[in-house]
Amino acid sequence: MIIDIIGDIHGYADKLVGLLNQLGYEHNGQHFVPPMGHKALFIGDLIDRGSQQLATLEIVFSMIDAGVADAVMGNHEYNALAYATLNPDDKTEYLRTHNAIHKRQHEAFLAEVAFGSELHEYWLQRLYEIPLWIETNYACFVHACWDIDSMNVLKPFLTEDDCLTTDGLLATAEEDTVEFDALERVLKGVETGLPDGIVMVDKEGTKRSRVRVRWWLDELNKRTLREVARVPSSAMAQIPADALAENIDFAFKTHKPVFVGHYWLTGTPAPLSPQVACTDYSAAVDSGYLTCYQLDTEQPLPLTAAHFVQHYHDKKQI
Repeated sequence: MIIDIIGDIHGYADKLVGLLNQLGYEHNGQHFVPPMGHKALFIGDLIDRGSQQLATLEIVFSMIDAGVADAVMGNHEYNALAYATLNPDDKTEYLRTHNAIHKRQHEAFLAEVAFGSELHEYWLQRLYEIPLWIETNYACFVHACWDIDSMNVLKPFLTEDDCLTTDGLLATAEEDTVEFDALERVLKGVETGLPDGIVMVDKEGTKRSRVRVRWWLDELNKRTLREVARVPSSAMAQIPADALAENIDFAFKTHKPVFVGHYWLTGTPAPLSPQVACTDYSAAVDSGYLTCYQLDTEQPLPLTAAHFVQHYHDKKQI
């Protein structure tokens, strides 16, 4: 079987339709039907940013309901749940605060799905149905990082199918807890501290003293911080050339290929390492391309650039 692993859509349903058509999927009036021997897998971040939120969700979930697709949860789906859930310790606040940054991040979704409406409640319940990760006998699928240790922390708060429960949402939303840190690892990646006195500003305008790292590299703690940091090239100069990446507590504990999204890559698609491939090539930017990796379950390795497919959109498809 071929698994078509599709990157972060972020409400760009036109790009999704274009990519599915390019891959040979056909719409039967109810859902997209894959070519013989194919199945789709969405790597998370279905929502936010784009102008076609409902269309995206309807396409994806109609395929899931028909048994021709699977999905894993992205940090934006998790954030949507936390944004809509009151903090039981302070009923005037939500688990994800409604500050200016969070409102801006979620405004495209709420523009189509009114907060507190029946439609909102329906889609929140559907988002709970998406597992945090999927592991098969041939590959692993997760939005940001395949971290077995963090997954073991989260397991008591999940269903048998590794879907988040309401108790799990409450536990993982509380900062400065092992559950919060584990959820951050799985849905946002591995971080390490910047040298003292160095602060970077991310694309949302938030000041950060920590940076995400390329956890798929070997011997992380023996490399320089510049080698492992996931920061824009414009910010790299702020990191001293001799600063070492130290105390990164991460161990890669699988021999299977791992597929992720999340990382806003650009350029020509290629595996991140012999074992890890990312299918997020910035589709949430108008100039970005929705990207797919076609995994042959009979021969999952080696990962190769030839298995990537990008939709080169010239015009809207819907």
